[in-house]
Amino acid sequence: MSGFKFNPEKIVSELGQYSEQLLQSINTLQQIDEVSVGQTPNEIIYREDKLQLLRYQSEKTPGRKRCKTPLLICYALVNRPYMVDLDQQRSLIKRLLALGLDIYLIDWGYPDAADRYLDMDDYINGYISNCVDQVLQDSGQEQLNLLGICQGGTLSLCYTALNPKKVKNLITMVTPVDFKTPDNMLSHLAQQIDIDLAVDTYGNIPGAMLNDAYNALMPMRLGLQKNLNIPRQLKDPDSALNFLRMEKWIYDSPDQAGEMFRQFLTTFFKENGFINNRVTVGDRPVDLQQINQPLLNIFGSADHLVPPSASRALNGLTKSRKYQEYEVASGHIGVFVSSKSQTEVAPTIAKWLKQHD
Repeated sequence: MSGFKFNPEKIVSELGQYSEQLLQSINTLQQIDEVSVGQTPNEIIYREDKLQLLRYQSEKTPGRKRCKTPLLICYALVNRPYMVDLDQQRSLIKRLLALGLDIYLIDWGYPDAADRYLDMDDYINGYISNCVDQVLQDSGQEQLNLLGICQGGTLSLCYTALNPKKVKNLITMVTPVDFKTPDNMLSHLAQQIDIDLAVDTYGNIPGAMLNDAYNALMPMRLGLQKNLNIPRQLKDPDSALNFLRMEKWIYDSPDQAGEMFRQFLTTFFKENGFINNRVTVGDRPVDLQQINQPLLNIFGSADHLVPPSASRALNGLTKSRKYQEYEVASGHIGVFVSSKSQTEVAPTIAKWLKQHD
């Protein structure tokens, strides 16, 4: 059995190159004043507690078909929604606006101790319901299109099942439906959590702790390999800004309202509520068979947080006669920030909504 063979001269050369890259990284960082995100112009049209409802309006270009039905984006609670507007070159929102959509977005804000006892009823029958009503009032329409992202997609499925007449078309993106597929590593981790002990101990669940859990799913790639590659990411200001915007989003993680965290993990990760028909919001059971509007289900083929099998489980659970799946060759985040987001995902969403407008 042969051991490792080291070339001392090559090691010295590589260490020298790495040191030069580190120095260049420092010089690059000194040229950057601010890491800006979420720069697409918008206005706040509604506030409730920590929540803000943002409105983006598309430019009216002669000859371009616009979608008359407004689109409300419901993002996940566990991260900040500017992932869909990370920068002007990788903004899903900016691209959708250019394709003729009027967009509203729910910014959940940062829960604090006052939000400790908010539950699924508060978020779905309270916040989301109020935002839907505000969008309909502001747009003058009787229905809206709803786009739910990740956990926000799960919440959007619940809302639509409870209020089908207010939603014209439903889009789910990287949304978990079956929370116990064999390849769902996040679910395997969640099964080991004593949810009651966690909530009773922390109150609100720290966002930093959830980040550690996500990183633990891919320790080499998101740990050692990522850190060793940082000097390459910081080789010039443009590359550095792309990297730093993503890092800002990753670690800008709001704490989670304790009771909402308890109910969501119990209902979906522990009991697999959609599959076993065991979802209740407030005193109302959620029946996905109440969803009969056109439904577009988008997921990433290489998603390690919400594997395709977890999203594809939606097929057949609703009564939609116009159910369509769209698989993107990317990971969880790449669906929103890769080049495919601009050239494939956004055009597919806009075209599908206009066809069903």
